[in-house]
Amino acid sequence: MQQRVFFLLLFTFACYTSFGWGFYAHREINYHAAFLLPPAMLSFYKPNIDFIAEHAVDPDKRRYAVSEEGCRHYIDLNRYGAYPFDALPRQWNEAVEKFGEDSIKAHGIVPWWVGSMLHRLTVAFRNKNYPAILRLSAEIGHYIADAHVPLHAHSNYNGQQTGQHGIHGLWESRIPELLAAGNFNYFIGKARYISSPEAYIWKVVLESAAAADTVLLHEKQLTYKIPPDQKYAYENRSGLITRQYSAYFTTLYNASMNNMVERRMRESIFATASFWYTAWVNAGQPVLDRGMVSFSGEEMDELNTLDREWKETGDKPAVRCPDQDVF
Repeated sequence: MQQRVFFLLLFTFACYTSFGWGFYAHREINYHAAFLLPPAMLSFYKPNIDFIAEHAVDPDKRRYAVSEEGCRHYIDLNRYGAYPFDALPRQWNEAVEKFGEDSIKAHGIVPWWVGSMLHRLTVAFRNKNYPAILRLSAEIGHYIADAHVPLHAHSNYNGQQTGQHGIHGLWESRIPELLAAGNFNYFIGKARYISSPEAYIWKVVLESAAAADTVLLHEKQLTYKIPPDQKYAYENRSGLITRQYSAYFTTLYNASMNNMVERRMRESIFATASFWYTAWVNAGQPVLDRGMVSFSGEEMDELNTLDREWKETGDKPAVRCPDQDVF
């Protein structure tokens, strides 16, 4: 019985560390992004802010049910030589021509997928398709946020190559959940129009790639100094006792990186709002209805099906590198 409980705890810890920014952080990023919008957009986004925040996590839910989803969340830039990875063309067609579509997809496509989502959101604004605007706004925020994560730009994404398994969730989930509410500063400037979205998102992923070594090095250095019984702790999480990084270790790790997580989270909020704003401007700045959006029965069935499939398959490993079409 004790052995069974032990493996349950280990399994719970592994699942906790497997998501992107973590459900909490993704919701916070979309929520705070809405308040960076101009009044003409905020009057539409604010009444629907709960939907936009809650459905920020839909892409992560889909990773466990849809094989095509996985590689939209990352790009292993270190597979393409040394920084700034000039061997990798920034244009999708050129990259495919040089490396082959299967290879490109295997190493992640997040910057290209953000561009695809921006196009879709622009079309939704132009057509005043309000359910689509909300869903696409929620989901593009997710991919933009993932692009800001250093370990989403490196093949050693969970420390599996260096004996640091679990660092993914430490950086993206544990730090925000433990420290964001009481310590992070969400006073951010207003959204801006992005004249070159492609250049913007590539700058983001290059910054993430440049920070990946710091993320890995600081955890390893701190692990040498902190005994295992102080690095981990057992805490009650949604009624289940789980093994996770201790508050002590997490706080020290965050400080050692000079609050990198807060900076990247703030930049994610600003970028998300700015991409929403850019799509609206490119669509001709349509006048948006105020009030909550109503979804059709078919649309609600689709949302409910995603949630059900996630719950049914959420205990299985997500596919990281599937085949898919980008545009």
